Amino acid sequence: MAMNLFDLTGKVAIVTGSSKGIGRAMAEAMAEHGAKVVITSRKADICDEVAAGINASGGEAIAVPCNVSRQDERDNLLATTRETWGRIDILILNAAVNPWHGSALDIPDSAFDKTMEVNIKCNMAFCRAVIPEMQERKDGAIMIVSSVGGLRGSTVLGAYCISKAADMQIVRNLAVEFGKDNIRVNCIAPGLVKTNFARVLYEDPETAARKSAATPMRRLGEGEDLAGIAVYLASKAGAWTTGQTFCIDGGVTIAGND
Repeated sequence: MAMNLFDLTGKVAIVTGSSKGIGRAMAEAMAEHGAKVVITSRKADICDEVAAGINASGGEAIAVPCNVSRQDERDNLLATTRETWGRIDILILNAAVNPWHGSALDIPDSAFDKTMEVNIKCNMAFCRAVIPEMQERKDGAIMIVSSVGGLRGSTVLGAYCISKAADMQIVRNLAVEFGKDNIRVNCIAPGLVKTNFARVLYEDPETAARKSAATPMRRLGEGEDLAGIAVYLASKAGAWTTGQTFCIDGGVTIAGND
């Protein structure tokens, strides 16, 4: 029988920010490939709805609400997952914030600090909490959802882009340190995807048209466009892939200005 490179049967995956958008698409894809999935975001009712949909489709999912900026809620998320399924094999850190849209000269310290707290510090906290059990099993996959903004300058998303560049360095550091334990750590860097989170960047039709025209594939992304790379990195197919940043962006980062 041919080996299914993308089979996740028996794996347990936590996907933060998975009640909608990119995180939801990734979580649903994980379930479709056999993983047991934890749906988590701040709003319990939406988490319940997504988990119920996965279960109704023949997958396995539980809902555990969590505001990732609160340590007690992070601890509860991890504890509930372990109590339910005994392990955490796959950790996808998708939850993020962007409380400021404007000049770097005007951003309040509170907005800057919140961006760094959620987008960097909380990701490190999750990794520190999960890596030890992955070390014991000599197996694990961690993904941080970054952004192409981490590779480019911005006049209006400065703090966010700084945080997303830091995420790329987090995966490089962790990949080097824990590669010997067969723990793969990678970044997924989406371009402009039509989610509620990025609405300010595309809700104006003129802006959306301009952004689409600047993308080689001539369209903005959908959440589903990010699902496949997550399955690849979590599965046997990605067994020798670590420390990398994958730009899933319709080609925008390689496009010239001509």
